[in-house]
Amino acid sequence: MDNAIEEIVSGEQAAAPAPQRLIEFVLPMVIVAVDQATKAMVRASVPVHDSVTIIPGFLDITHALNSGAAFGILNGADFPYKTVMIAVIATAALIGVGFYAASLAHHQLIARFGLALIIGGAAGNLIDRVLSGSVVDFVDVYWKTHHFWAFNVADSAISVGVTMLILDMLTTGPHVSKTV
Repeated sequence: MDNAIEEIVSGEQAAAPAPQRLIEFVLPMVIVAVDQATKAMVRASVPVHDSVTIIPGFLDITHALNSGAAFGILNGADFPYKTVMIAVIATAALIGVGFYAASLAHHQLIARFGLALIIGGAAGNLIDRVLSGSVVDFVDVYWKTHHFWAFNVADSAISVGVTMLILDMLTTGPHVSKTV
């Protein structure tokens, strides 16, 4: 009788993680959908290099194209197969993050949530790179003449995800048990 109860309990525990892992599949898809929708709206309504002021002196929607990597690194560089090379590196990083996310324990919610944001953001930007060779950036935050790098929903998701991972690492101890 005790074994039957243990099997039922362990069976319930084995079935429980599936809904918990749902966030890791749904959140990246939501991020990609919102990212692609906002980029499509900018492409349709704001010509490249033009701006629409949202909050004077602080926030514009500026249609910018980034053919480089994060923060415009390599944006001005021109070399053969640049788009392919950046897309391959981004794909490899996305696969690596995916494998790492799959290895996390169920109780590591902050890290799993952060990685889901990173995966969604990386996928959103990768779609742009593959389809058009550059990423649409449009959020232009500035103070007087000092502009931050233009960014998009995908970049925001990646930044928030990385911040969550750092906070998770700082607030929790090692994730593996120590042996004596």
